[in-house]
Amino acid sequence: MTMGAQHTTLSRRPLSRRDALKGAGALVIGLSLPFGAGKALAQAKGPAPVDPNAFIRIGADDVVTVIVKHTEMGQGPYTGLATIAAEELDADWAQMRVQSAPANVAIYANTLLGAQLTGGSTAIANSFDQLRRAGAMARAMLVQAAAAEWKVPAADIAVGKGVISHKASGRSAGFGKFAAAAAKLPAPKQVRLKDPSAFTLIGKDQSGRRVDSADKSTGRAKFTIDMTAPDMLTVLVARSPRFGGTVKSFDAAETLKVKGVVAVRQISSGVAVYARGMWPAIKGRKALKVAWDDSKAERRGTDEMIAAYLEQTRKPGRVHHASGDVDKALAAGGEVIEADYAFPYLAHAPMEPLDGFIVWDGTTARARFGSQGQTIDQGAIARVFGIPMEKVEIETLLAGGSFGRRAQATAHLAAELAEVAKAMPVGTPVKLVWTREDDIHGGYYRPLFVHRFRGAVKDGRITAWSNTMMGQSFMIGSPFESFAVKDGIDSIMSEGAAELLYDIADFRCDVHVAQSPVPTLWWRSVGHTHTGYAVECFVDQLLKAAGQDPVAGRLAMMGKAPRAAGALKAVAELAQWKGPQAANGRARGVAVVESFNTFVAQIAEVSVGADGEPRVHKVWAAVDCGIAVNPDIIRAQVEGGIGYALGHALYAEVPLVEGLPAVSNFNDYRSLRINEMPEIEVVVVRSAEPPTGIGEPGVPPLAPAVANALAALGGKRPARLPMVRA
Repeated sequence: MTMGAQHTTLSRRPLSRRDALKGAGALVIGLSLPFGAGKALAQAKGPAPVDPNAFIRIGADDVVTVIVKHTEMGQGPYTGLATIAAEELDADWAQMRVQSAPANVAIYANTLLGAQLTGGSTAIANSFDQLRRAGAMARAMLVQAAAAEWKVPAADIAVGKGVISHKASGRSAGFGKFAAAAAKLPAPKQVRLKDPSAFTLIGKDQSGRRVDSADKSTGRAKFTIDMTAPDMLTVLVARSPRFGGTVKSFDAAETLKVKGVVAVRQISSGVAVYARGMWPAIKGRKALKVAWDDSKAERRGTDEMIAAYLEQTRKPGRVHHASGDVDKALAAGGEVIEADYAFPYLAHAPMEPLDGFIVWDGTTARARFGSQGQTIDQGAIARVFGIPMEKVEIETLLAGGSFGRRAQATAHLAAELAEVAKAMPVGTPVKLVWTREDDIHGGYYRPLFVHRFRGAVKDGRITAWSNTMMGQSFMIGSPFESFAVKDGIDSIMSEGAAELLYDIADFRCDVHVAQSPVPTLWWRSVGHTHTGYAVECFVDQLLKAAGQDPVAGRLAMMGKAPRAAGALKAVAELAQWKGPQAANGRARGVAVVESFNTFVAQIAEVSVGADGEPRVHKVWAAVDCGIAVNPDIIRAQVEGGIGYALGHALYAEVPLVEGLPAVSNFNDYRSLRINEMPEIEVVVVRSAEPPTGIGEPGVPPLAPAVANALAALGGKRPARLPMVRA
C-alpha cells in the first residue's frame, strides 16, 4: 500500500482501470452515466480483483489506515469498513485509522451501483468481501515477510491484535517492522478468509469505538463549512423563488456597494454574489434586484396538487405488478374497503446544508466537499470546464448529514460550484454555500405522492388488493434512468408496494407519473418513505376488518418472506405483544418493511395528549440486516431513523402556496424535539446472510406503526401526513 514518507507499499502493481472494470461483479447495475463508467462496469463479470494497495496502508509506527470509498455522513461506514479490514488483518482496534478515497471510479467504484457513489444503504454490502480480502491479503504478505526474516515456516507464525509472533522462538513484532519487506512481495492471488465463528471484531459490540468520534468531539474533523483559504471568496446564489423560474434581468448596483462584496455574476441557476465572508455575501444578495421569468414555473399549491392527483388515481395507471384477477375478486362478495393517503413534499434538512470548495488553476479543478457521488460530480465539473474527468480532483470531506440530499442525479451542486469558479479569475478559491433557507426553499424534495386503495375481506382473510398511486419520478429522464426504469416503469416509485411481503393472490399495483417543475430526489428510504406507510396502514385496516390480530394476521401471510416474519416475531417477543391494547390510555401499533434487503419490524406505544397530538412513548424494533458488522452502529442507525421518521411523520412538510414554499427554517419546518423522543429498544436478529443496508431501513416502519396505534385507540389512521397539521 502506498504510504508516503511514513508508510510502505504492500503491493508493487497499482490497480489498473482495466482490471477494476474487469471484475466489477455480477450484481453491478449499469447507470446511463454520460462518462460511460456505469456501462463498462455493467459489462464486467466475476469477482472484483482486490489490490491491498488501494485499500490498506501500514505505517512504520504500526498504524493501519483503511482507504474508504464511501462517504461518511454520520451513518458509520468509516467504522464499519475499518472493522472489516481489521478483522481479517488481525489488527488491534487502537491502531486503526480511516482516510477517504480519492475520486477514482476505476479503483473505487461501488460495484452495486456502477459508479463511485454512496447510496441505497450499500456501503457495507458492497465492501464487505472486498475489504475482507484486502485485509487477508495484507496479513498474508506480512506473515510471509516475517517468516523470511526469522527463517521459520509461515505456518508457524501467528497474528493477533496487531502483533506478529513465533511461539517457538519467542519472537514478536508489530506490523510496521515488516511493512517494507512485505511491499516487495507479490500480492497473493488467493487467501483463506476467516470462518465467522473466529471473528473477534465483526459482530461484537464496540460501543464508543467509532473511528471518527474523537475528531468530531474535539473539532479536528474537517467539514466543508470549515474550509478556508487565503483570498477565498464566499459565494451565495440568488435562485428563483418559484420552481422553474429563470433570470429575466438583474441590477447589482446596490449589491456592489456592500462592503466586502467583490463581484456579481449570472450563472445557469441564478445570480452569484461573491464576497470576502459569509455576512457580506448575505447582505449583498439581499440587496440584489432580480426580475424573474416565471412563465414555466410551478404555480399550483399543495392542496391543489393533492386533489388533482387523487382524482387521477380514480383511473388505472401503468401496471407495475399484478397477479390473479383483482377486479373479479373485488366483485366476488365480502367487505370492500377503500382508503387513500397523501404525502407532502419533504426537505432533507441535513444539519450542514449544501456547500463546496474549489480552485480552478486553468488546467485542473480541485474540489473539496462532502461529495456523495464522486463519479457523477467529477463528470459535472469536467463538463463545465471542458476538461477530461482525470483533470478533476475531489477530496471527499466529512458531511454533516445528507439523507439523500448530497447524492444528486443531476450533480447540480457540483455544476454550480464549477460555474461560480469559472466565472472568476483563474486561481481564485471559492466556497459556495447554501443557507438553511436556500436548502428548505431549494427543492429536490421527497416527491409529493398519493395512494388510493381498494381491498376485499371475505371469510376472515384478505382476498383482493388494488393500489393506484401518483407522484413524480426523479429517475425518468435522469442519468440513472436505466438503473430503475424499464418499459417506462420506474420501480423506485412503487418499491415496497408493487410486491408485498404478504401472500395475496389477487393483486394489482399501478402508477401515474406526475409532471411538475418542482425538482425531486431520493429521501431517506426513497420509495419506501411513502409506500411503507400506505401498505402497512392498509394491511392493518384489512386485518382489523377480517377480525385478525395485527401480528398474527401478518405472520399468516408471510409464507414467502421468512426473514420478514423472523423480524416480526422478534419484535413481538421483545415488546411482549399481547394485542394492540395497552394500559394507561395507550395502544400499540405494528409495522414491518423490507427496504434495501434489510427487514425491520417496529411496535410503537402511543397515546393522545390533551392537545390532541399523538405522544409516542416507546418503540421496539427488530432488524435483520444479515451479518451484523457493528451491532452498536446498527442500533444507533435504527434509533436515529426512528427519530428522523417520527419528526417528519408528526410535523414536517414543505407546503406550496401558489408554487412558493411556505416554510423557511426549523422554526416552521418542524423537527422532533428531545423531550418528544421516545424510549427505544432494538434487537439485532442473528443472521448468516451477507450484510445489507442499515442507514435507511429504520425509517419506513415507524410512521405506520404510530398510525396503527392511533387506530387502536379508536381514532382514524391519518390519511394525510404530517399527522399534526397547523
